[in-house]
Amino acid sequence: MEEIEFSDARDSPPAPTPTPREHKFLEGAQTTSVPRTTRPGTPAFRTPHTLTPMPGESKEEAKKKAKPKLRVKVRVVKKKKVVIKKKKKLVPTQPSPENQEITQDPEPGCPPLGLESLRVSDEQFQASSSQSYGLGAHRGRLNIQSGLEDGDLFDGAWCPEPEDDRPWLQVDAGRTARFTGVITQGRNSIWRYDWVTSYKVQFSNDTLTWWGTKNRSSGLDEVFPGNSDPDTSVLALFSQPQVARYIRLLPQTWLDGGAACLRLEVLACLLPDPNGLFPREPQLGSSDPLDFRHHNYKAMRQLMKKVNEQCPNITRVYSIGKSYQGLKLYVMEMSDKPGEHELGEPEVRYVAGMHGNEALGRELLLLLMQYLCLEFLRGNPRVTRLLTETRIHLLPSMNPDGYEIAYQKGSELVGWAEGRWTRQYIDLNHNFADLNTPFWEAEDEGLVPHKFPNHHLPLPAYYVMPNATVAPETRAVIDWMQRIPFVLSANLHGGELVVSYPFDMTRTPWEARELTPTPDEPVFRWLSTVYAGTSRAMHEPGRRPCHSEDFSQHGHVINGAEWHSVVGSMNDFSYLHTNCFEITVELSCDKFPHESELPQEWENNKDALITYLEQVRMGISGLVLDKDTEQGIPDAVIAVDGINHDVTTAPGGDYWRMLTPGDYMVTASAEGYHSATKGCRVSFEEGPTPCHFRLSKTPKQRLRELLAAGAKVPPDLRRRLDRLRGRGVRAGGAGR
Repeated sequence: MEEIEFSDARDSPPAPTPTPREHKFLEGAQTTSVPRTTRPGTPAFRTPHTLTPMPGESKEEAKKKAKPKLRVKVRVVKKKKVVIKKKKKLVPTQPSPENQEITQDPEPGCPPLGLESLRVSDEQFQASSSQSYGLGAHRGRLNIQSGLEDGDLFDGAWCPEPEDDRPWLQVDAGRTARFTGVITQGRNSIWRYDWVTSYKVQFSNDTLTWWGTKNRSSGLDEVFPGNSDPDTSVLALFSQPQVARYIRLLPQTWLDGGAACLRLEVLACLLPDPNGLFPREPQLGSSDPLDFRHHNYKAMRQLMKKVNEQCPNITRVYSIGKSYQGLKLYVMEMSDKPGEHELGEPEVRYVAGMHGNEALGRELLLLLMQYLCLEFLRGNPRVTRLLTETRIHLLPSMNPDGYEIAYQKGSELVGWAEGRWTRQYIDLNHNFADLNTPFWEAEDEGLVPHKFPNHHLPLPAYYVMPNATVAPETRAVIDWMQRIPFVLSANLHGGELVVSYPFDMTRTPWEARELTPTPDEPVFRWLSTVYAGTSRAMHEPGRRPCHSEDFSQHGHVINGAEWHSVVGSMNDFSYLHTNCFEITVELSCDKFPHESELPQEWENNKDALITYLEQVRMGISGLVLDKDTEQGIPDAVIAVDGINHDVTTAPGGDYWRMLTPGDYMVTASAEGYHSATKGCRVSFEEGPTPCHFRLSKTPKQRLRELLAAGAKVPPDLRRRLDRLRGRGVRAGGAGR
């Protein structure tokens, strides 16, 4: 592991350059922060320098003494001032986008209305017709996904009836809004290809009187280009913003032989309601003074540096390796003694950004490190205890190459899959070694645990070959897992609202989904329920499903293999190759939420992120010591009766075994020592139950140590050894 001093920026990627068509929209995406073209705190215009004459000197003489550079600067500012005044006279109302560019003081663009993030309810959709409920108006949300099996009710779009020759899809903003544009996609389906190739847009305040956008040159209704494939997000900005309550899309042409199906996001700013005519909306956001914006690689690096400088006594930034394109995989460590494994202190981790386009987890970890730093400085007792008793590791971006691709597209234009894979087109959540198959085969043959281990399974030979298809990001994380004795972890994803736990791979090879629990099913269900139960979004009453499955019926918790089978997942690998228990948290329906939604997403997950880390205290922990020397025994095996999964001690002899409340018989064993068994009770009280062991060496081990030290063997012991060797030789001859 490389500790970072932030002294060079050679691994920084080139700054993303938006296309001319995307430029204004990308500026609009920065609604919660200063636009990218302006540094924070920098005014749009510099105040002109005023020449002050010396005593007895005229203004003209003072100007002659002024530097040439100063004269040029004054002229430029004056020229800009004249242009601004001229434009204000020509456009007495809202300035056009062209005027914004000239004045360098653009009015922020409008964020998404919330079709994809579900802020817009199903009742706010309406359509001229629908082929079925599963293709109803409420399915016309950007990036909504279809079901994957025969007979699934829901498909991924709104589709009108075939006989509907004038189809339209309508959205009610809920109050008066300023509409600035729309983003469209075609139909997501495993059965059909459908998309709209052109459409018109209309607006209304009462659904009775409608008007459309006009082409500036011809004066006719403006026709917007649509899609040319099902999944690419296509942005259309209106030539003039429109103030209304309702917006309606009217498909004009669509794919030959297909239907006028589409998915949609609306860009709109809700306007003030001084008269209280509309229902009051709940206030969204957070009071925490954190950096709520999307961070590319360079900005992420700078933020981690800032947190490290702000809290140097509890933080350390290090790198575990590099991506395929050479970007470092940065980790923020947070503990009262960073850089040091304290005996008896558990290690926990969060990993985000495994799929580069699932950006919410990345930002939540950046927010979490800021929050823990600030609250520690404030003396927050909960945070202080967490950092004193736990060593936390935060990896915000496991796939930085993929994220940079998604970031350049922007939150609403990246689509569902772009940036998901690495630059080698590898899905990192399918790239870990499949240890499930050899484990289950050995279990079926009755070899586990006496002849085949039930923990710390070795890497298969094919996986460590030089030509194995293993991403450098995956290798870096595996090395990280092997170096640090992690106890608890969560892998943060996006695109759904559910917590899944191992096993992720179905035991029956041909089954697409099948309940496949681990021996630690109660622990994993508890961990998953803790996060789901403290996530605001997951237990929000009446919340509609993200796509096609309603996980609320199961408390937003599901076994991974019962959801869909994943071979080579990090969760399964972590469980079978290390001591670490890991779950996957799908944080939000929207993989890459707009910056304006980050404060609310932080509030949705803040308590869950902290509460989950605190669960590392559940179970038993202790030391396995040599009875004679009182030194810790590394790699001692901790086995719990009735649970076919063991854990091992860290180099110092300390261990942690996560268990739900109950009474357990626990056995500690190590090579060269007599095993020891004792009863350990896990209560509902907070904190792990101490369960220590002192092991005695076997006579054979003592003899080995004596011989290794060059000591003489007593005569009687030598005669006994000779007799034992003689018996072994005779027994071997009889066997032949």
